[in-house]
Amino acid sequence: MKISLAQFNPTVGDFDGNSARILSLAEQAKRLGADLAVFSELCICGYLPLDLLERPAFIQRNHETLNRIAAQMPLPAIVGYAGRVNPDLQRAGKSIANKAALIHEGRVVFEQSKMLLPTYDVFDESRYFQPGDRHYVYGLAQEQLGITICEDVWNDKTFWASPMYPRDPVGELINQGTSILINISASPFTIDKRFLRLGMLRSIALHHKRPVIYVNQVGGNDSLIFDGASTAFTATGKIAAQAKAFEDDLVLFDTITGQGDVHDQPSDEIAYSYQALVMGTRDYVRKCKFSKAIVGLSGGVDSAVVASIAVAALGTSNVLGVSMPGPFSSEGSKSEAQALARNLNIEFLTIPIGSVFESYKHALAPAFADRAPDTTEENIQARIRGNYLMALSNKFGSMVLSTGNKSENAVGYCTLYGDMAGGLAVISDVPKLMVYELARYINREREVIPQSTIDKPPSAELRPDQKDTDSLPPYDVLDRILKAYIEEVKCPEEIAIETGIDLKLVRDIASLVDRNEYKRKQAAPGLKITSRAFGFGRPFPIAQRFIP
Repeated sequence: MKISLAQFNPTVGDFDGNSARILSLAEQAKRLGADLAVFSELCICGYLPLDLLERPAFIQRNHETLNRIAAQMPLPAIVGYAGRVNPDLQRAGKSIANKAALIHEGRVVFEQSKMLLPTYDVFDESRYFQPGDRHYVYGLAQEQLGITICEDVWNDKTFWASPMYPRDPVGELINQGTSILINISASPFTIDKRFLRLGMLRSIALHHKRPVIYVNQVGGNDSLIFDGASTAFTATGKIAAQAKAFEDDLVLFDTITGQGDVHDQPSDEIAYSYQALVMGTRDYVRKCKFSKAIVGLSGGVDSAVVASIAVAALGTSNVLGVSMPGPFSSEGSKSEAQALARNLNIEFLTIPIGSVFESYKHALAPAFADRAPDTTEENIQARIRGNYLMALSNKFGSMVLSTGNKSENAVGYCTLYGDMAGGLAVISDVPKLMVYELARYINREREVIPQSTIDKPPSAELRPDQKDTDSLPPYDVLDRILKAYIEEVKCPEEIAIETGIDLKLVRDIASLVDRNEYKRKQAAPGLKITSRAFGFGRPFPIAQRFIP
């Protein structure tokens, strides 16, 4: 059997657009001689649909679109959709399930419901779906197909030291005589996850001595980024077919010869992460029906990286860079912002904030009386800039991309309604040290970001001679603490013992993370690339007094 792995970029709720892509890829697979086309999880409606699943009209469109696709499908195919649970089989629980439908000869001949419903990180599938009670093998041509959906393959007892679920759908399918294991997924990208995923799938193929077909969604939907990279393994654990990462693609795998199409992948994790951020930015902006973006250019490395990603995502003619120098902006920062815009070939505006800042101080002078300047005046400068950017956004119909990184957002080194203003926080899940790695990657062929921007000590430039290290430990120390506290969920005592960093400093940083949850709740959505990003995948209370 020749199986096509057909990955594409769906938009949540775009039933017409998604079905058109499914049918187009199916026609392509047919022309290439495929006997079966396999698509990704919930590809008909797009993943993650969240509370749209609670709308009866949304579920009805899933069924109508599935039937329309089935009538036009040129070859046998497996597609994912949100479908109603058979009322004759349902005694209690949810009324819909996360389903895979096998289409053959113009109709749906078989359905499989997802059994293992994740409720960790960004997932809350038990909120919406009724889990399948068992898996079934389906015979097609000379093969016995064992169809699973995403999480159903993430519980292999030979790979995981501590499986999360009591049941193993893959093992149950093997016991029923499956000859090919097929998994349709919408597995979000995070750093290093591709190696874990490939290792797990290879382990399943080797342990059960069966080919494994894995088809993953590609594209960005809100904060989540899906990398595609759909893969077919032979029964000996060899990668026989692999689709591109971060692009629509179709590859073939021949179960008889064990041969297939293997397309190139990004070379390392920085290249992989850069492509993820570019695609996530492009899809968020365009799926929200914008075409242009605005970036405030401070002359710092964060805004330089965001502007470079925006240009790669949207094109030079669709990005506006705005320099907003204040009374403490260095000449170097002003010239570096201009040089970056020139290197990127984007439109560039300079709008000084000095006179407006003086007006603010004059207006507030009676209320502030004899109080000395402090962070209040620093925040005013940031908020003036935020107002400028949002005014330009309103006037030109462009989305503002905010430029704060994960390290700053973690400890609150950012200003509400100021540098946090915007429609998308592109690097809000990128630690500061990784921002520098991205900058060097962007400059791999030519100097896009001025080297002086990368080399100089980071500063908000909101008071004379200000440096980030005035308020924060060096970023190589800060990022180690933050990774352990946020992503690895370790307590300060554990972090201090494992890293050798002073316990008081670790506790102080942990306290800053907890105290600044209120800021992050009001931030623009950010693109998730680490295992634990701020946002709905890390729900912490704002008003709380627990001290770790």
